[in-house]
Amino acid sequence: MKNNGPSFLILTTIILVTVTILVFFRIGFPVVFYLTCIGQILMIFSIYKVLTDKYSTKKKFKDWYEDYPKK
Repeated sequence: MKNNGPSFLILTTIILVTVTILVFFRIGFPVVFYLTCIGQILMIFSIYKVLTDKYSTKKKFKDWYEDYPKK
């Protein structure tokens, strides 16, 4: 099964950054409004996908971080 959680987060980030850029350039209200609504719905959906993902690991807290081993 493919992990789609990060993909939705990337798409949501791109849409909401695009909204910010469009507001800066004073693009019409309907475009900004609908992109904002779509971005908020995507944000809620992506958070749901990340939190309900069937991800499991065999690592424990005592394993610490892989890039900074505990001495």
